[in-house]
Amino acid sequence: MEIELSERLGLSTKDAEERLKKYGYNKIKEDRKFKDIKLLINQFKSPYILLLFFTALLSAILGEKIDAFIIISIILLGGLLDFWQERGAYKTIEKLLSMVKTYVAVIRDGKEMEIPIEYVVPGDIVILRAGDMIPADGVILKVKDLFVNESLMTGEAYPVEKFEGSNLFMGTHVISGFGVMEVIKTGKDTEYGKIVDRLRLGKGRTDFERGLRRFGYTLLEIATILIIIVFAVNAYYNRGVINSLLFALSLGIGITPVLLPAVISVGLSYGARYMAHKGAIVKRLASIENFGSMNVLCCDKTGTLTEGKMKVFAFKNINDEDDEKTALFSCINSYFQTGYKNPIDEAIKESLKSVNISEFKKLDELPYDFNRKRLSVLVKKDMQNLLITKGAYSHVIEICSYAEIDGKVVNIKEVIQKIEKLYTYYSGQGFKLIAVAYKQVDKDKIDFKDENEEIFLGFVILHDPLKEDAKDLIDRLLSLGIELRIITGDNKFVAQHIAENLGLKGRVLSGDEINKFSEDALIKRVKDTFIFAELSPLQKDRIVLALRKAGYVIGYMGDGINDVAAMRSADVAISVENAVDVAKESADIVLLKSDLHTIIDSILEGRKTFLNTMKYLFMQVSSNFGNVFSMTGASFIVPFLPMLPKQVLTTNLLSDTAVMSIPSDNVDEDWIKSPKKWDIEFIKKFMIVFGLISSIFDFITFTSLLFIFKTSIELFRSAWFLESLLTQIFILLVLRTKKFFLNSNPSIFLLLNTLAISIIVFILPFTPPGKLLELKPLTIQLYIFIAIVIIFYILTVEIGKKLFYKKYDL
Repeated sequence: MEIELSERLGLSTKDAEERLKKYGYNKIKEDRKFKDIKLLINQFKSPYILLLFFTALLSAILGEKIDAFIIISIILLGGLLDFWQERGAYKTIEKLLSMVKTYVAVIRDGKEMEIPIEYVVPGDIVILRAGDMIPADGVILKVKDLFVNESLMTGEAYPVEKFEGSNLFMGTHVISGFGVMEVIKTGKDTEYGKIVDRLRLGKGRTDFERGLRRFGYTLLEIATILIIIVFAVNAYYNRGVINSLLFALSLGIGITPVLLPAVISVGLSYGARYMAHKGAIVKRLASIENFGSMNVLCCDKTGTLTEGKMKVFAFKNINDEDDEKTALFSCINSYFQTGYKNPIDEAIKESLKSVNISEFKKLDELPYDFNRKRLSVLVKKDMQNLLITKGAYSHVIEICSYAEIDGKVVNIKEVIQKIEKLYTYYSGQGFKLIAVAYKQVDKDKIDFKDENEEIFLGFVILHDPLKEDAKDLIDRLLSLGIELRIITGDNKFVAQHIAENLGLKGRVLSGDEINKFSEDALIKRVKDTFIFAELSPLQKDRIVLALRKAGYVIGYMGDGINDVAAMRSADVAISVENAVDVAKESADIVLLKSDLHTIIDSILEGRKTFLNTMKYLFMQVSSNFGNVFSMTGASFIVPFLPMLPKQVLTTNLLSDTAVMSIPSDNVDEDWIKSPKKWDIEFIKKFMIVFGLISSIFDFITFTSLLFIFKTSIELFRSAWFLESLLTQIFILLVLRTKKFFLNSNPSIFLLLNTLAISIIVFILPFTPPGKLLELKPLTIQLYIFIAIVIIFYILTVEIGKKLFYKKYDL
């Protein structure tokens, strides 16, 4: 269906620019300035920080103005540090996302052109074809067999047919057919924009995000209990109610990983930046961590395992002879179809450039869809109208009553065995076969009922060879603990041939067979089935859901409308730059090239990002839990506040500054050889084991300071400040690896950062800020004692680490 020139109205470029200024960009997104303000406020939303602010202000009112000022300054400095890191991460992601554009066909200045979707304005005339996103709210001006999936708006899975005058809504997408719409509303004014504004729609939380949330609540509960105990004990011993409360709240901030959101954001932005260099653009940050735990990758063979360049091998009739009529009719069908852009039609047109079809005039069309799996065009030559159909063999043969052989038309039953044999032979060789049929009609318009009693003509035989390194790549995926599932719409003979060449064992499960399985039976069957063929979009979705219910973490790679449902059900949705609009919009990650190399690099980066986040948690929950537990114990033994609130907060600030370099850290190769999953029980065990080791050395330190060195209050606090900080910093280098720490290379940034913080800790007591914090230089004996404590602490942790990883692992 084409638009007549007289109907090419649309807007002028000048009108469109003026409307863009008036209505704004066609996107549903918060303003950057508001986002910055919101991000800054988020750094101070912790209940402990708010309570600390309040208590510090109360302290100032009661006369402790300098201490209150120092405490508030430390909190603000820490919050600004977190904000700066997170803001940088968000800006990195926004820059990467700008590389992935969705384009829309519009009429501007009287001609069809493609523009980025955000530049669509009210009044634009938009051309819609299969696979296109509906870019805004509007009304249909012209239509031909247009079916739209509106599940995002209505929850209805089946496509809805649209007619002239029907409304279309932003966020829905075209399944099949052709249409012309006028845009009425854009951006936040659309119905979808209003829904997002009310509900803040988004993909569900990942296991990792849910695990972090649950773990955060656990730490919050522990911190609250310890705060109450510490405050009660210190208040009971008359150490000052305000100071006791400030001290307790400072410990509460210490045990809760306040920097976790910043560390995750920075870590994910590092991962996203690295993946962009490898050709993968991350649209949804959390999907990087899902990559880390993914153990099944579902993909079609075309373009991923094969060259992705469909070429015509031959046009064959029923006698397995090269046939000009089959070539001509298939070329006519491909040339005149306007629905779904696909490599098959491009390959047919490319191979028949010299064919003259100027004598044929198009009258009508029945566009391709994934239920019929065929498309028909009605053309006229001289006084004869021809309906020409091509598509998947099983879906074309079902509408054929006759066949053409040796120039004669015979009943299909006479030659069906010959057709089947030809189909099976070429499919078994790995070729893709497209069936071609036709019939004469005496009408100028057609509908789906006209696809019947057609004459089977022959096959278009296409070839898409396997990539040379396809088998090696699959073997590498397996070595990384990832199973490949081929999920294709191709026939089972082709799928079987590909699987055998790739060394994938097991029989092919077809769409018809899947329909016979109950949900429970399918869950059992998908565990040991690696090739699925002749699938509809809903069957692809069923397989993904069955795999997830079987306990796998699923990545799904798709580029067509038929993949969208499965992509939305997968843990990680992957698409490619040249995919249809709706596939790119549904994707978490968009590949700039369809290549397993890029996917493997992304998987490894996901694991690195996941493990670096775990390192932060390991270090924070073990050291901080140990320190807070020690402080709680010290409150019962030490006859004064073990540390001043401002000293505790400074410890938190400096240790947090050290761990901010974790996202850039290297990860040992043997640690990323298998999928990694969030395991809260593992982290709890880690926290208890290494937290207790930390506490033991803390108790050794403060009992020695009290009863052996008999230090003054100021020296006690200064010595414990030094020991507490240095153990947290050095233990970062130990707990960042499963190996002996000297056998694993940290990143340069991490090494320099920890070294710089260590130097600051040593020189701080000699500086004016140190005096404000009431820190004093230690004696030589105390420096030697603390050095010995740190050395024995590191050795003990190394022994504990070796024993721990023998018994437990992520």
